[in-house]
Amino acid sequence: MEHKIIGPGPYRATKLWNEIIELFRAGMSLRKHRIHFRSYDNCFSASEAVEYLHDLLRCNQNFGPDVSRNQTIQLLKKFLKNHVIEDVKGRWGTEDFEDNGCLYRFPPTSPLKSYPKKAVCRSDPPKFPGWEENEPEPSQEHIPMKSITMSSDLWYKRHSIAIGEVPTCRLMHRRELMDADVEEIWKSMTLLHLQRILGLDLLNDVLDTKLVNPKHIMHNVYCTNKQGVVILEDKSEELPHWMLSAMKCLANWPDFSDMTQPIYVGFERDIFKTIADYHSHLKEPLLTYQLFDAFVNVLGLLQKRQIAIEALQVCCLLLPSENRRKLQLLMRMMARISLNKRMPSLSDTVGNRMLMVQTFSHCILCSKDEVDLDELLATRLVAFMMDNYLEILNIPHTLQTTVEEHVAHLRRVQIKYQGSDLDAALSTHSYYSRINTANFKFQKSSHAEEQLAMLLEEIILNKKLSVKDKKKKLKQFQKSYPGIYKDRFPTPESEAVLFPEKPKLKPPLLFFALKKPFQPFQRTRSFRM
Repeated sequence: MEHKIIGPGPYRATKLWNEIIELFRAGMSLRKHRIHFRSYDNCFSASEAVEYLHDLLRCNQNFGPDVSRNQTIQLLKKFLKNHVIEDVKGRWGTEDFEDNGCLYRFPPTSPLKSYPKKAVCRSDPPKFPGWEENEPEPSQEHIPMKSITMSSDLWYKRHSIAIGEVPTCRLMHRRELMDADVEEIWKSMTLLHLQRILGLDLLNDVLDTKLVNPKHIMHNVYCTNKQGVVILEDKSEELPHWMLSAMKCLANWPDFSDMTQPIYVGFERDIFKTIADYHSHLKEPLLTYQLFDAFVNVLGLLQKRQIAIEALQVCCLLLPSENRRKLQLLMRMMARISLNKRMPSLSDTVGNRMLMVQTFSHCILCSKDEVDLDELLATRLVAFMMDNYLEILNIPHTLQTTVEEHVAHLRRVQIKYQGSDLDAALSTHSYYSRINTANFKFQKSSHAEEQLAMLLEEIILNKKLSVKDKKKKLKQFQKSYPGIYKDRFPTPESEAVLFPEKPKLKPPLLFFALKKPFQPFQRTRSFRM
């Protein structure tokens, strides 16, 4: 039975759990064993199970070669606890699994976990507000609009006045964007960007969007130092000074300058143990409990490196600012230690790179409910993040530019032409407030006239138009908006200044208009018959 890559989607951890169990049950060799003068059929020893499952996990693309033998033993303990395996006497759940010669077998009942399937609910975006002034007020304050491609017809309606048409238009008066509105825009567009990268119809199954704080997103984007590390406003959330010094010491080993303690043999190991102990006692993993499923789903994209990096960039923006700063400092230290050839070995059993992954994976990613594959998933993700931390912990500039342009667009007052769908074409989300008849008339006199006057000046100053075309367009404008036209040209003389009459030059009077030049009379010789 071949393994398959579990992509992003709801209940990914459960799918991975069932996948490993099926592969383990299908491939584990069963044979007769003898123990304590008694034979048992269709069973396997604990050491055989560790050996086979370890190779299976290392070759599985969902987990990778960084899985250790100790992690395999821990997973088999969970197998025993969840009745995936049992000892040959039928006992399970209470005995501790060890890497020895004890015999185990598969129970006859299926150990696979079931997960609910929720129906995907799609909501059609509401229509753009109509042109009737007596239309009812919309119940939603923020209404997402469906994105469309601006066609030539739509462009024509957008620029119709400039090219010769003056259709009926009205002012789309947007309410002033407050700080809360900008925060909501950042949140909605960031989550939409993450949803597109993960290729999901909804984020509700992998992330509780109500718990996402837009203040964290904006702080992580704008409050950084030259190295891109988050700057905290609340200094009480900062790492202790002694911890920062210890991390800086190992990150710059052996070129450190602010250490006053004497150096002895094994000094670097003691420093590393101090750092590891501090991070092992954190109240919550750095990637937080609520974002566990979101980060687990990114694991399904690791085969597409650049897409996985983009997804992790967005996920890390959702972190509280203090968590993001601690993650940045820890990842930088881990990456430098793993790449530092001058760093002495910090462990007698594994290399420095593997030691970094195994030591800090649990404090970076784990589930509040202790999901069965937490350790394996965390190892896989932390190894990838450590190797690509410079890109992952950078600001996604494409997202930042998109949001900033969208906010700038919403702050511009625009003229809405009948039949066009300009706002839906320019953005995915539009934020506006409908105005009643009385307010519209007042705003029309104070704002719309100013905008239409600017359009009239645009026609007047357009030097590319011929006199004939310009007169035609001005006549159309006068017919549609006579009041604004009269304010600009109160008298016929003011209009005549725009098109001064040129004096007509008459051609000089010619007294002679001869087809042939004058020829003198010549006497001809006559012939008589």
